[in-house]
Amino acid sequence: MDITSNQIEAIVRQVLGSMGTTAASAPAGPLPKTAKVAMLVDSKKIEVQEVPIPELGPDDILVRVEGAGICGTDVHEWRQDPFGLMPVVLGHEGTGEVVYLGSNIKSDTAGKPLKVGDKLVTSVISCGECYACRMTPGRTNLCDKQGVFGLIGDKRGTEEGNRANGWFADYMLIRGHGTTYFQVNELNLKQRMILELACVCVHALERSQSTGLLNFGSKVLVQGCGPVGLVMITVLRAAGINHIIAVDGNEDRLKVAERMGAKTTVCFKRPEEDTLEKRAAKVKSVANGVGVDFAFQCTGAPIAAADIYEYIRRGGGMCEMGFFVNNGEYSINPHFAMCNKEINIVGSWDYSAEDYPKTVAFLKQCAEMNIPIEELITHSFPLDQMNEAMETNVAQKGIKICYIAK
Repeated sequence: MDITSNQIEAIVRQVLGSMGTTAASAPAGPLPKTAKVAMLVDSKKIEVQEVPIPELGPDDILVRVEGAGICGTDVHEWRQDPFGLMPVVLGHEGTGEVVYLGSNIKSDTAGKPLKVGDKLVTSVISCGECYACRMTPGRTNLCDKQGVFGLIGDKRGTEEGNRANGWFADYMLIRGHGTTYFQVNELNLKQRMILELACVCVHALERSQSTGLLNFGSKVLVQGCGPVGLVMITVLRAAGINHIIAVDGNEDRLKVAERMGAKTTVCFKRPEEDTLEKRAAKVKSVANGVGVDFAFQCTGAPIAAADIYEYIRRGGGMCEMGFFVNNGEYSINPHFAMCNKEINIVGSWDYSAEDYPKTVAFLKQCAEMNIPIEELITHSFPLDQMNEAMETNVAQKGIKICYIAK
């Protein structure tokens, strides 16, 4: 009879349990000494390398990676290293199974019990010392030294004694001050790989709700139907927004937007919508003749960011969440765009660790409402094809591109 490695680990955990040994501190079988990682060594050049896994201590967690989404930030880093991190192991939308749990760790960041065999995701790393950490501890996304696993870089990783610090790997080591992580056994692999991206959108929704402009009767526009915009549509739909207007230049993505919950679509490549004036007229025609109550700007294109004000009614609002890297500037007339309309504007940056439990609940809500968010994952690649995965993302072939461990 053939027995798989997963079955062997399950048997080991059962035996340890019967002996009175806690699975929380007992690894299920021999632990690896090295990890295979997809190391970005130059612009548009990822190499599979083997890095040492340091001796594991009482505050460490070693995770066998199962998969990770590819974020637009990963693509920006792959193309031109705007953060100056190379060499770096990318991947911050990852998840996997705990294979080692330090004796000092009993629970995750939310207080849920944690043990070997649990499924895990990571969130932000905050310093705990800067002004934002001290004065607004619930907004860890504003930490001056905020970090995430997968955007750490080899230099800092070496200083912290951990080069297996990104999710594009077969094993990932969680260690260091200020780390946050969550047990997510109730979610399947696709849900877990979407979780981090969804958290960005859940955080944006919370920022936007502070304006008081979102309710069941609101007409809401989402500009940009890449992964962020499409997930934003699902978040709005799950939150009870009944009329969502999606704006993009790709008809295929607009069809996906309709699947996710958009009621009206606007495409700047349609002859009847190929100017801002025409598009604004279309939006107003379905938004009480005056424009939308609220808009989410989800592209990283300055020209799109300049256009969005034309879609918003007087007294409406807007959330800017498209510029997670510096993609340039745009010009508007603040009298007409903001002051005369008295627009409420909020910015949204990443997410806080506190947003993760809410996002888990959101993913469960999608399942309850039959919102097909998992369909957004369209392509997957193994570790040795991460350059191809990045190229696929850049070419906009499909929607959400992922790494799946073999």
